[in-house]
Amino acid sequence: MDDGLADLLHRVVMLLGEASRQRTNDDPDGLTYSQIRLLGTLEDIEPTTQHRLAQALSVSDPAISRALRPLEAGGLVQITVDPEHARRRLVRLTEAGRKAFHAAGKPLYDELRAGLVAAGFPYERYLQDTLRLAEFLASD
Repeated sequence: MDDGLADLLHRVVMLLGEASRQRTNDDPDGLTYSQIRLLGTLEDIEPTTQHRLAQALSVSDPAISRALRPLEAGGLVQITVDPEHARRRLVRLTEAGRKAFHAAGKPLYDELRAGLVAAGFPYERYLQDTLRLAEFLASD
C-alpha cells in the first residue's frame, strides 16, 4: 500500500474513532469507545490470549492489561491462566460483557455501516477484504 493511501486510511480511522468517542462518552455511566472497541474485537476472536488481543487492537501488552482491569472488575470479561502455558492469560467475554457490547457498541457499529453504505462506500467488500487480510496476518 502506498504511503498516501495508508495515511488517508489512518486519518479516516482516527476521525471515526473520535466521532464514536464523542457519542459514547456523552453517557458517563456507559462504556467508553475504547472499551466498546475492545469488547467488539474480543467477541470476534475469543477466546484469545491477552497478547493476541493487544496485537488485534494495535496496543502494547501493558496497555491491554490496564484496559482489561475495569472490564474484569465489572464482570464484562473473564481472564484465566492458560492451562497449556502458565505465563499466558486467556481472555473471553462474559454474558454480561456480550450484552453490554450489543447494547452500546453494536448499535454504533450498525449506524456507522448504514451511514457508509448510504454514502456509497463499498462496506461489504471492505469488510471481506479486511477479514482476509486479518486471516493472512494471523497465519504467520
